[in-house]
Amino acid sequence: MSVEPQLPHLDAPRQGVLPLAPPQAPSAKQLQYAHAIAAKTGAVIPRDRRRNSTALSAWIDAHKARADTSRFANYPSSKQVAFAERIARIKHRDIPQECFRDKRLMARWIDGNKPR
Repeated sequence: MSVEPQLPHLDAPRQGVLPLAPPQAPSAKQLQYAHAIAAKTGAVIPRDRRRNSTALSAWIDAHKARADTSRFANYPSSKQVAFAERIARIKHRDIPQECFRDKRLMARWIDGNKPR
């Protein structure tokens, strides 16, 4: 009697590489956004990027405008300030001055004082 392990799948033919799904076409909105970036920057969208959603997304990331790094980039927006002032009038409270210099502090103040 033999004690060899029986491994039936060992002699089975190996499965080949599965075919990849064809690349997904970009959405209309994605194409519009890419064309808007190209118009602003003067960059050309390569033809192969227009047919593949993933490739177009990489092109958009490489060419879109970078985040604002000016000294006023951290200030709250005018809409955020107006909303906070409306809440302050309703609640009869003052907005701390430091909130006017930091958008994250202003967002926290708004979240903590929103009328429910």
